[in-house]
Amino acid sequence: MPRFNKDFVLYEFLISLALTDFKISIFRFRISILYFAVPKKFLAMEYNKLISVTGMGGLFELIASKADGAIVRSLEDKSTKFISSRQHSFSHLESIEVYTQRENVNLVDVFKAIDASSAPLPSEKDPAAIKKYFEKVYPEMDFERVYASDMKKMVKWFSVLKKNDIELKLKEEPVESDEEKEGQDEATDNEPAAEVVAEEKAEPAEKESKPAPKKRASKKKES
Repeated sequence: MPRFNKDFVLYEFLISLALTDFKISIFRFRISILYFAVPKKFLAMEYNKLISVTGMGGLFELIASKADGAIVRSLEDKSTKFISSRQHSFSHLESIEVYTQRENVNLVDVFKAIDASSAPLPSEKDPAAIKKYFEKVYPEMDFERVYASDMKKMVKWFSVLKKNDIELKLKEEPVESDEEKEGQDEATDNEPAAEVVAEEKAEPAEKESKPAPKKRASKKKES
């Protein structure tokens, strides 16, 4: 019966463990190289892909839309999950507007004002401090129509955006070419002329006396 060499088995196990650890290190190194090689604009989350979900706190990145819901990723714990549209409603951040004393403004304008302010963010648990903060940072806000819960969300959402280093920028509209602009300008210039022509009344045309057409003689039937 062959003798069982424990030292050899242990030595073999350590070698395999070392090789496995080496392979993991190589894999991590490749991932690191890939991360730094890819431009960060392709890795960073975009503001226009962020949504809020009713009944769920925080913000989410929209991964994919489906007929009965959406696949989202939480900006706080980075967990990915499916959320049913039958139980929850989704709101894109770029479509949310805020009441002001004049015209409504996009939520991103309020975030930019917060970002430009040197005042520290108030505690989310202090509604009075939050209102005083916005009275200083964004005094144009209509505080009669903007509820305390809405201002609390703005403070919380801004903190999440800053932690994830998300640029406060709306999706850019496609830039029109010079030819398209010229075509639109020409169409605009021609429209008033067409309206004026349409409004002009046509003068009554003179009646010309035309000779009446001669009647053809009917042929008599031969008996």
